[in-house]
Amino acid sequence: MNLIVKLLATWGGSGYAPVASGTFGTLAAIPFYLLLAPLSLPLYLLTLVAFFFLACWVSGRAEVIFGEQDCGKIVIDEVVGYLVTMAAIPVDWRYVVAGFFLFRFFDIVKVPPARWFDRQLKNGYGVVLDDVAAGAYSWLILWLLTRVWR
Repeated sequence: MNLIVKLLATWGGSGYAPVASGTFGTLAAIPFYLLLAPLSLPLYLLTLVAFFFLACWVSGRAEVIFGEQDCGKIVIDEVVGYLVTMAAIPVDWRYVVAGFFLFRFFDIVKVPPARWFDRQLKNGYGVVLDDVAAGAYSWLILWLLTRVWR
């Protein structure tokens, strides 16, 4: 079970990148997004909610396994955040790339409430919720961009 948790938490090992593991985790999330993108919006959102709870559980277990709170190797939270960013966004390489950069920006800057989640919730939910907040900010800007680029 620990191996499965590590594989999921590091999103197939992308979390082991020696630098910028969150960036590599987000890059590794793109194929998963492209796999989910053809789903209807309700099914995409249902999958996203289920994946959110899985990511929270995995992140909490991985913290114990790695012996470190919000360990840099844990990047499944970036996957959730990127999926939030891309919800209901048309599949287009411009949006995929813009979503990547927007999400990375908001994940690094940690605009409230992301900073609060990151600092106050010391469990799997805290690991993931700051990325959900970053994804929500990214989604809003990306959604507005889709209106401009059409």
